[in-house]
Amino acid sequence: MLLKDLTPGSKGRVVSFNAGLPEYRRRLLALGVLPGTQFDVTRIAPLGDPIEIKVRGSYISVRKEEIKILNVEKIS
Repeated sequence: MLLKDLTPGSKGRVVSFNAGLPEYRRRLLALGVLPGTQFDVTRIAPLGDPIEIKVRGSYISVRKEEIKILNVEKIS
């Protein structure tokens, strides 16, 4: 599942990273987005880009093109 498939208020967990954009992967890792990390989808912009998530107490805005490298799962 991709992050863009979740709705505001959803909770998810990072499962793995796909290949591509190694510099963006390093940036996400530096911000604490690691496999197994839980997050909340807080907001999605009107046109769907960017998506704001809350990870470990920090709010991160991620663009649609960049989040294709994240595999996530929805948790309840």
